[in-house]
Amino acid sequence: MIKQIVGTGIALLITAGLYAQQASENTAYQRAVKSLQIIEKLYGVADGQHLFREVYPFDQTYNASYLGDGDNSKKSNPYSYLWPFSGSLSAYTALLEKSNDPEIKKHIDQEVLPGLENYYDKRQPAAYASYVNSAPTSDRFYDDNIWLGIDFADLYLQSKNPAYLAKSKEIWTFVESGMDDKLGGGIYWCEQRKESKNTCSNAPAVVYLLKLYEATQEKKYLTQAVTLYKWTMKNLEDPADHLYWDNINLKGEIQKTKYPYNTGQMIQAGALLYKLTKEEKYLKDAQLSAKSALAYFFYPAGNGKDKTANYPVLKKSDNWFIAIMLRGFIELYHQDKNSQYIQAFHSNLEHAWKAMRDKNGLFGTEWTADAKPSDQKWLLNQFALAEMYARLSQVPDTLK
Repeated sequence: MIKQIVGTGIALLITAGLYAQQASENTAYQRAVKSLQIIEKLYGVADGQHLFREVYPFDQTYNASYLGDGDNSKKSNPYSYLWPFSGSLSAYTALLEKSNDPEIKKHIDQEVLPGLENYYDKRQPAAYASYVNSAPTSDRFYDDNIWLGIDFADLYLQSKNPAYLAKSKEIWTFVESGMDDKLGGGIYWCEQRKESKNTCSNAPAVVYLLKLYEATQEKKYLTQAVTLYKWTMKNLEDPADHLYWDNINLKGEIQKTKYPYNTGQMIQAGALLYKLTKEEKYLKDAQLSAKSALAYFFYPAGNGKDKTANYPVLKKSDNWFIAIMLRGFIELYHQDKNSQYIQAFHSNLEHAWKAMRDKNGLFGTEWTADAKPSDQKWLLNQFALAEMYARLSQVPDTLK
C-alpha cells in the first residue's frame, strides 16, 4: 500500500506500513516526514522543475546576503539558491539512512536529484553553481559543492549505487581545484573570489574525504583528509577553547566569528579520523571541541537566557548551522558513547516541535521560551529542522 502526499508540484511517496511503524517507534522520524510535507506544500514551485522558493511567504526581492555580494545576490529570483535547495538532499538522505525505505530513495532519484540538476554548471571542472543554469551564469562556491558531495557519498554508503559514488567523485574534482599553496594549503570559499580560505570549505572537506575513503578504501583520500585536518587546526582553531574561527584571508588576517557548523564539522572530522585510524589524538580533539561547543553555543541549563529550561538551550543561529553541529555530536557519540550532547538536542528539538512552529507548521530560529515569531521563513532553516529530526531518529538509544 502506498500513501501519496502531494505538495506544490512535488510528490513524496512513503510506504504507508513502514511510515506507521517508524512513527510509532520513533517520534523524531515522524516529525521529519511531517516537516518535509509542509516544506513541499509551502515552498514547492509547480512548474515541473522540482524547485523551491527561497522564503515563505514568497518574496522575489529577497536579498541572499550569504552570497557575499556576488553577482546574483541582489537579483530578483523565482527559485531558491543552491545552498537552501541542498538542504532537501541532506534531509532525505538522513531519512533513508534510518529507514532504507525504497520509496524515499525513489523520491530522491525522481524529485530531489532532477531538481538539483537545474544548478549543474558545465564549466570545467564541472560542479553546481549558486543559482539555476537557466539564469545568467552565477558564482560557484566550494562549500556548497562539498555539502552535496558528502550527501552523495552518504547515499553510496547506504545504497552501494555506483552512480552516487561517481557523482561524489566528480564534485571532489571541482573542490580539489580550489586548493593551492597560498597560506600553506587549504580550500578557498568561492571559485570567482579567491580571497579567503574558510572553515566551512575546509572542515567539511575533511569529512567528505573520509567518507570517500570509507566508500573506496583509496588511501589518497585519507592522506588528503589528514593534511587538510592539520591545516584547518593550525590556521583556524582558537587554541584557547578548541572552537573554530570563520576564515583566514590571503593577508593572513583571521575573521574570528565562531559559528556552530564550523566547530561541528571539525568534531565530526576528528571522530571519523578516530574511527578510521584508531589514533586517540583525534578523539581527544573532537571531545575538547564538543565540550567547548556545549558551553559556547548553548545557554546553561537554568542559568542562561531561558531560566525555565532544565537543559542547555541553543542560542539563536541559522538552524542549518545548528543541524551541522548535530552531525558532529552524533558522530562523536558513535565513537565514545557520551550522550550528553545528543540529550541536549533531544530537549531542544522537543521544545522546537511544541513551541517554535507557527500556524503553518514552520519553525522560527529562536530557541528560548520568550522567542518572538518571525513572519518570513527561510527555506534552509526548515530543511535543517527536518534533517535534525531525521538524524535524531537514528540514535533513539540516547533517549532517557
